[in-house]
Amino acid sequence: MTVLVSPPAILDSAEVGADEALSILQHALTGADDGELFLERSESESLVFDDGRLKSAAYDATEGFGLRVVAGETAGYAHANEISGPAIRRAADSAALAKSGHAGVTADAPQATNRKLYDEVDPLASPAFSDKIALLAEIDAWARARDPRVVQVSASLVGEHRQIEILRGDGRLMRDMRPLVRLNVSVTVEKDGKRESASSGAGGRAGFEEWIAPDRWQGQVDEALRQALVNLDAVDCPAGEMDVVLGAGWPGVLLHEAIGHGFEGDFHRKGSSVFTGMMGKRVAAPGVTVVDDGSIAGRRGSLTIDDEGTPTNRTVLIEDGIMVGLMHDRLSARQLNTTATGNGRRQSFAHMPMPRMTNTFM
Repeated sequence: MTVLVSPPAILDSAEVGADEALSILQHALTGADDGELFLERSESESLVFDDGRLKSAAYDATEGFGLRVVAGETAGYAHANEISGPAIRRAADSAALAKSGHAGVTADAPQATNRKLYDEVDPLASPAFSDKIALLAEIDAWARARDPRVVQVSASLVGEHRQIEILRGDGRLMRDMRPLVRLNVSVTVEKDGKRESASSGAGGRAGFEEWIAPDRWQGQVDEALRQALVNLDAVDCPAGEMDVVLGAGWPGVLLHEAIGHGFEGDFHRKGSSVFTGMMGKRVAAPGVTVVDDGSIAGRRGSLTIDDEGTPTNRTVLIEDGIMVGLMHDRLSARQLNTTATGNGRRQSFAHMPMPRMTNTFM
């Protein structure tokens, strides 16, 4: 059963009045170009079933806030894992030092959106802990029965429930509830003393129910087994230059690292990207189009709003081999005189946002 959740606002549950927080924020932002109060509450759970037994089970919970004041190219940021009026006030006093006499006009808040890319579900609430363990044991037994060459199986479930709130200086309070789950299966096979392993997994922004149906997890087992058996009979690749065909899936890491990061706006603002100054020029072969799209419903990299409150978008980076776009947060967009694309992401409340990828594909 999927559990829909509607927990109290982070500020309310921390017994910090919204009016008090807004007053502190507005004072800190006077004369600044941008800024916000970002609050986060996160819970995560991880279960690993390995070698026929439950190997580990972990639970983690964190909460805190970060307050940012932007003045020109300078940003002051202070954070704490205690959400209280005095803590927010101390953070505001520290972050406001970035202004240092700067006299700016605070930028307008991001546009609002009624779009929702995922349900407000809590993956940690359902199914029960004991049911998750039983499922992992079932996956282990089923995988071992698929082929007599299977000698080892590892299966894991990971779930996260993240709640964020963003308070802007104009009084707007934006909220997002972000579920995230993943099921992963690893299989090891042996023949004639040779062992090979492979893994397969799936997940996204939903409850566990969507990913733990038998047809889903059995498909992951079969794919991991298929890859492991291919590896078992694989031969060494010959040396030398040759054309290589990359299939969909993990080869996307090459796209992510070699291309994606070079299209993030902060690197262009600093002039440190290999693609700096290449807008409108050919950077790839004809027929190659690369897109970053954080607005695909339910996908792992999708967000209803980014960590600055901007709705995510479909951003074309390369079209038919020509560089046509960049990924921006609010800071890089303002400094490069363009529009934020909904790519402002934070590692956590303890970090400032920066333009980073969502779902990037070719």
